[in-house]
Amino acid sequence: MDSAAKDEQPAHVKHLAAFLIRHHSDQLRSIALSQDPKLHFPLYVNFAELMDDDPPLSHLVFSQPAEYLRLFDEAAVWAHKVILGDLNGSNKGIKKEFIHVRINISGSPLECPETFPSIGRVRVKHRGILLTLKGTVIRSGAIKMYEGERKYMCQKCKHEFLVYPELESRNSIKLPSYCPSQRSKPCEGTKFGHLEGSITCHDYQEIKIQESTHVLGVGAIPRSIPVILKDDLVDIVKAGDDVIVTGILTAKWSPDLKDVRCDLDPILIANYVRRTNELKSEIDIPDDAIMKFKQFWSDFKDTPLKGRNAILRGICPQVFGLFTVKLAVVALTLIGGVQHVDASGTKVRGESHLLLVGDPGTGKSQFLKFAAKLSNRSVITTGLGSTSAGLTVTAVKDGGEWMLEAGALVLADGGLCCIDEFDSMREHDRATIHEAMEQQTISVAKAGLVTTLSTKAIVFGATNPKGQYDPDQSLSVNTALSGPLLSRFDIVLVLLDTKNPEWDGVVSSHILSEGEPDKGKQDEDLANIWPFPMLRRYIHFVKGYFRPVLTREAEIVISSYYQLQRRSATGNAARTTVRMLESLIRLAQAHARLMFRNEVTRLDAITAILCIESSMTTSAIVDSVGNALHSNFTENPDLEYATQERLILEKLRSFDDFPDANSRR
Repeated sequence: MDSAAKDEQPAHVKHLAAFLIRHHSDQLRSIALSQDPKLHFPLYVNFAELMDDDPPLSHLVFSQPAEYLRLFDEAAVWAHKVILGDLNGSNKGIKKEFIHVRINISGSPLECPETFPSIGRVRVKHRGILLTLKGTVIRSGAIKMYEGERKYMCQKCKHEFLVYPELESRNSIKLPSYCPSQRSKPCEGTKFGHLEGSITCHDYQEIKIQESTHVLGVGAIPRSIPVILKDDLVDIVKAGDDVIVTGILTAKWSPDLKDVRCDLDPILIANYVRRTNELKSEIDIPDDAIMKFKQFWSDFKDTPLKGRNAILRGICPQVFGLFTVKLAVVALTLIGGVQHVDASGTKVRGESHLLLVGDPGTGKSQFLKFAAKLSNRSVITTGLGSTSAGLTVTAVKDGGEWMLEAGALVLADGGLCCIDEFDSMREHDRATIHEAMEQQTISVAKAGLVTTLSTKAIVFGATNPKGQYDPDQSLSVNTALSGPLLSRFDIVLVLLDTKNPEWDGVVSSHILSEGEPDKGKQDEDLANIWPFPMLRRYIHFVKGYFRPVLTREAEIVISSYYQLQRRSATGNAARTTVRMLESLIRLAQAHARLMFRNEVTRLDAITAILCIESSMTTSAIVDSVGNALHSNFTENPDLEYATQERLILEKLRSFDDFPDANSRR
């Protein structure tokens, strides 16, 4: 900007520069010491700090951000020159042309609902103020270059001035109707010439964010809004990321076309973007809740499995029994194991996947919905009910430009993806879901867009068998799912609605008793059944606090069982692989977490074996497992475990390095 333009707002620019020098000299010094003078540098300012230092100025930044954020950028360059002058003695600093002030509203009054609404509640009253929105990136466009400003000169008085293209009208340039020079005698010139070499270009990217479906009510449609990222903000987020964006809400319209109505679309011009992927699983766990957890396990020190079953009774309490399914949902699907990274950087996933195959009316969808409520970040969909992006990702054309649209697995990154009617997936999803479940990434090469997206999500699927389930046929034939896809699931539980008069009588009594008035009351007696909020906190706490390590006796049990399966000719070849061994380790680690421990004992290893055996995809070594639908909670689980342990150890005793079955577990 020329000297005349500098004198137009000297008070504001100097005042802002003085604030930056007082509070952000370290950032300014770091920018001055950077080596590349052509880069765009961010300078982060906390709005709460600005309010404490100068309340009137902070109000102007909030109410007139389009003007004052531009002045803030000018002040940042001015303050940079002051800092650079102090560094000139050491000859280390390099002059920078582009510094952008980024306003962080975290911890300030702007986090109120009026200035931090959900995307679906954005209205005209929010236009022109400093607005903050939270959502998930569902589309990310290519990085483009756009013209930021250019300089013109009045042909009459030779006054030079800057003209900024309007983003709202597709970056069109609108010249003033007369000369904008501020002189005692107005020039009133109407002819302007463009100065060569005065065009400044900026990086530009459009993304689209959508409000989280987890906070919406039933029947609500998640709304989305386009966001414009410029300069240092481009390419810092990708599809599937959770973000908080602070910027200026404006309207974008198309150029005037004959016989075409001009539509106004809301759009947010971003000033500050914060990825919240690392915060998306945060749950407030007070200290008294942690003390309750420790006291609970202290009370059940002598009968730990009875304490575990008290926790499991809180899973889908409206569904009677199904002990095996509830154990798999909590210990396997929601808690999961520990991710392992070897010396070469190869990752072995810690998340586990569960598939329920069962007849209609066996409670599969109930478990899906309950698991989605327990998880902080979840996406629930059906095989055919998902968007055009399906379960993975697709390329869509928007305004003549190809963009990536995230599917359910990408949007559930870091959480839980519940897929009902799993067998009705599109062919495109069947081909790509293998990588998403095992490597936890999706490699995309569509419409010239080549990238890799993260899908670190737990997959919880449910499907009906094709016709009447035939126990003599393989699981692949009964479900019409390929063997390689089924092998991605750590547990596949089959729920068969077989005739059992005794079971039918017990279930009918439970359903009828649900209508009694006293049954709806829940107390805080953790020894009986855990209420939903406490259960949710417990799962989150043990998942983040414990990283179980296998003990020697647990390693021997798991290794021996794996070798027995490899030697068995009747086992399913698709499952009897190293992948099954990894599943056993994940299950054992998850059960150790559930039991509030940091080491995997023989009890955890044998429970993992029982879960694998219940999947009915391997040769059973425990004849009493039976139908998972008819598995119920026992009065004395510790005594029952002792019987199951003895049976399993007898099968595994053929190995020389296996300890005596009567040894202490």
